[in-house]
Amino acid sequence: MEASTFKLKTPHITGGRSHTPLAQTEHMTIGLNYYIPGRKNKLHTHPGEDHTFVVMDGQATFYNKDHQPTVLNKGEGIILPENHYYYFQSTGDRPLALFRVSAKKGAKPKVLRVDSEGNKRTDEEIDFVVVDGETVEGKFWELS
Repeated sequence: MEASTFKLKTPHITGGRSHTPLAQTEHMTIGLNYYIPGRKNKLHTHPGEDHTFVVMDGQATFYNKDHQPTVLNKGEGIILPENHYYYFQSTGDRPLALFRVSAKKGAKPKVLRVDSEGNKRTDEEIDFVVVDGETVEGKFWELS
């Protein structure tokens, strides 16, 4: 496998969240999550994967399974070991740009995400995805 480069850039969205894949290897994926203020995800965990998140813009509040908050501002990050239940919310007054690194332990896990209700996801977001919104043509967030 050859080295590759990437740029921290993602389209603005009208609502919801987006995920922009940036690079990947056999054991690691790197992406940029973009959430409008107030948007959050569900309590979940990633079997067989460690995750790191770094706030590039906005503010994120991460919560553990007991709903205890950890507030992260621009330039701050968190590392979450495999099987750690968490969720986060965009709690700032501007969109959240969140750099995400996922490192797989050993072979690719069969289940990539399990939420608190036992629902399982087996597919990776390997393409650009927008949920509950649309891209704003010609407008982008990028690291400046």
